[in-house]
Amino acid sequence: MSSERSRLTALYGGLLVLAGALLTGLVYLLVQQGLYTSISTAVTTAVPRGPVPPWNTVPTTMASAAPARRVEGAPVDTDKGLAVTQISDLAGEAALNRLLTVSVIVLTVYAVLSIALAWWMAGRVLRPVSVIAGTARRLSAANLHERIALDAPPGELKHLADTFDEMLDRIERLVGAQQRFAANAAHELRTPLAVQRAAAEIGLAGEPDPERVAKIRTKLISVADDSEHLIEGLLLLAASEQGLERREPVAVDVLAHAVAEGLGEEAAARGVTVSVRAHPLTVEGDGVLLDRLVHNLVANAVRYNAPGGRVDVVVGRDSGGDGSGGGDGTLEVANTGPEVPPDTVPHLFEPFRRLHERTHARGEGAGLGLSIVAAIARAHDAEVTAEANGAGGGLTVRVRFATGTEQSR
Repeated sequence: MSSERSRLTALYGGLLVLAGALLTGLVYLLVQQGLYTSISTAVTTAVPRGPVPPWNTVPTTMASAAPARRVEGAPVDTDKGLAVTQISDLAGEAALNRLLTVSVIVLTVYAVLSIALAWWMAGRVLRPVSVIAGTARRLSAANLHERIALDAPPGELKHLADTFDEMLDRIERLVGAQQRFAANAAHELRTPLAVQRAAAEIGLAGEPDPERVAKIRTKLISVADDSEHLIEGLLLLAASEQGLERREPVAVDVLAHAVAEGLGEEAAARGVTVSVRAHPLTVEGDGVLLDRLVHNLVANAVRYNAPGGRVDVVVGRDSGGDGSGGGDGTLEVANTGPEVPPDTVPHLFEPFRRLHERTHARGEGAGLGLSIVAAIARAHDAEVTAEANGAGGGLTVRVRFATGTEQSR
């Protein structure tokens, strides 16, 4: 910071001193050019006409004196002209010397004051940068809540400080989310391990019973399946957060029909009707991830539903969903079911967040479905939103693909 302050001081001080030197030189040249004429006129006016009398006989009044003018054909008073020239030269030289001395003194004082002012100005200008650097050095995982909150008038440095504060807000949210994710993942992975250990220690204790062994075997397999699904979900979530390695045209309408058909048996078993209304829509992205996005949305809508409920899948465009106009491509999945409190809707996209506490029942999800949907949407530059359906119950999730990343087939 001191080197930057020195550079700014040299720049500001140099410009001020240069401006002062140029101004002083200009004044000196202008005075030098007009000084001899002014002095000559004054001296000529003060000298009387006719021969120059002795100094002790010079009249005390100059009322009749007039500027010396050369008359055509009249003899030139050489002695008088020589005297006027000598007096003018000496007076001009003395005035210029005095002006030069005063100018150098004033310029020196001006230079010292300019450098001091430039040093102070540079410190004022760089103070916000020092505050930002100091805050950045102090920051750690324990004090990410600190902010610069720069108290300064609007400007580039104020904008920089505010941008840094906004970046800290995002970092704090990300670090908090990562910490919660790690804690929840550890808890979710620890639970099946504890169940497996308890089943092995309690179920297999004592005399081996074929029926008991069969039950323990079934339980262990179920827990292992849940753990496998959880690990697959964590890996998919991590892969989605890393972004896309390749992009290719993917027909979202085709995916919607295929996913609905694949989940038809499970929906029928739960008494849920799935309807698809899909218009042609193609986006640039990863086919596997987009398939998982659609699958998670429809599967969640089926599983978190009421007997006899419905799931409506709509693929189209914002301009009316007919695929004929412009607008962003959208995928919308709505279902019936239990009423969702509006204040809990934004938290459903966080890992391991559920509407109700987990009971570890067979087939129960790990709470990663919507968080994987959000991660895949971000990887495809899409926006995912959700809203509660109100008193009728259920949830509507909408994924909007940006115009720049999608094309109509």
